[in-house]
Amino acid sequence: MGLKIAIGGKGGVGKTTVCAIWSQLLVDDGFDVLAIDADPNTNLAMAFGLSPDKVPEQLINMKELIAERTGTDRASVGAYFKLNPEVSDIPEKYWIRVPIFQKDIPPDSVDNDTKRDLEVRNEKSSKTVKLLVLGGITQAGSGCACPDGAFLKALLTYAILQRQEIVMIDLAAGVEFMGRASIQGIDALVVITEPGARSIETANRIASMAKELGIKHTAAVINKITDKAQLEKIKAKLTIPIAGSILYNLAVQEADLNGISVFEASPILVQELRKAKDNLQNMISD
Repeated sequence: MGLKIAIGGKGGVGKTTVCAIWSQLLVDDGFDVLAIDADPNTNLAMAFGLSPDKVPEQLINMKELIAERTGTDRASVGAYFKLNPEVSDIPEKYWIRVPIFQKDIPPDSVDNDTKRDLEVRNEKSSKTVKLLVLGGITQAGSGCACPDGAFLKALLTYAILQRQEIVMIDLAAGVEFMGRASIQGIDALVVITEPGARSIETANRIASMAKELGIKHTAAVINKITDKAQLEKIKAKLTIPIAGSILYNLAVQEADLNGISVFEASPILVQELRKAKDNLQNMISD
């Protein structure tokens, strides 16, 4: 209980997909899970299968709330504001509960038999992921010297250090977020990588910075594998343990195109990520 896991990596490697499926698998295992979308490109809700009109507003856009909590109505750099605003009531006020089986089924995206099966499973499912959409801290520099940055950093710090449920965090792409120490205190940082030199380099840079922050467990999940030779080459170049690997899967693309939960898109993908999740939990336990 209280496990905190952040998911990072280069843009487009599949970190949001992993965050969504792991969150749902942990709920299915009986855990209470809070999933936080801390990426400026807020796609976690859609990975859960929510239609665009059901996606909650990003907290970063709630300027009146941020001004109230930070003690300023000016967002400009140099204004006085609270560095540690009160945020303990924010998650319960602004999260939404997402069933681990999708409820909002686009009418023309799937055949009638599949649609009926999803509807029946939705009606029977009482398990939900709590989803909180932060949006991203976009200001450069490690100080986050603005009310927006202070608010989001305080919220992440509260979620990591004081929340009692499992917290899954979908991070911004790349390495910039590491410079702000926004995830200091997490139990594990999982870096998603794919076949490609830039993706592997980003993964190794994130791992190096995680070590400097004192993050105890850092592991990789290798995505979009098309043959075993790729897997061996990537393993040789990564500097961190590998929790699992995922074969290239067109079902993820189809799910995104049709607005269907990635959890429902491919049983094979879910099985691969369940193995990776179990491996990560074993690494942390050991």
